[in-house]
Amino acid sequence: MTEQDPALLRRLLRAKDRMDAASHEDWPVARLARVSAVSAAHFARSFKQAFGLPPHRYLLTRRIERATALLRETELPITEIALQTGWASLGTFGRTFRDITGGSPGELRLRARAAAQAPGRVPACVLGAAERPDLRMAVSEKRRRSADGTKAPHSKEAP
Repeated sequence: MTEQDPALLRRLLRAKDRMDAASHEDWPVARLARVSAVSAAHFARSFKQAFGLPPHRYLLTRRIERATALLRETELPITEIALQTGWASLGTFGRTFRDITGGSPGELRLRARAAAQAPGRVPACVLGAAERPDLRMAVSEKRRRSADGTKAPHSKEAP
């Protein structure tokens, strides 16, 4: 991988920071490219090179992380959590959430409540890091492999 220009990296970080601050908003590549003052194609290519994920997958990761935190920490209805985290459709939210985390939002909430009552509770920051969604593979690719019965490769190593 070639090194990127530090000025370009600062501009890419500016776009990444905007996505982090407002992950519930729509962030098409053209909008992010304007934030970074580069063309859309150059932005998409440079972002993936710099951060290891395409911009859309990075945004999905942020949305799922936020939804997971809200499911664990609040009593908000799942529909409200989906809307607050930027999903226009509850069905798309549920399907994507299940594809990425392996369970439905309701199942995650039940597991979190059970874990909170169990002795020896692990701090939320450790859980968040351990359960961070791994979107190095497209969600559609995970779905296809699941339908074919093949197992998706894992990039995280077991401790």
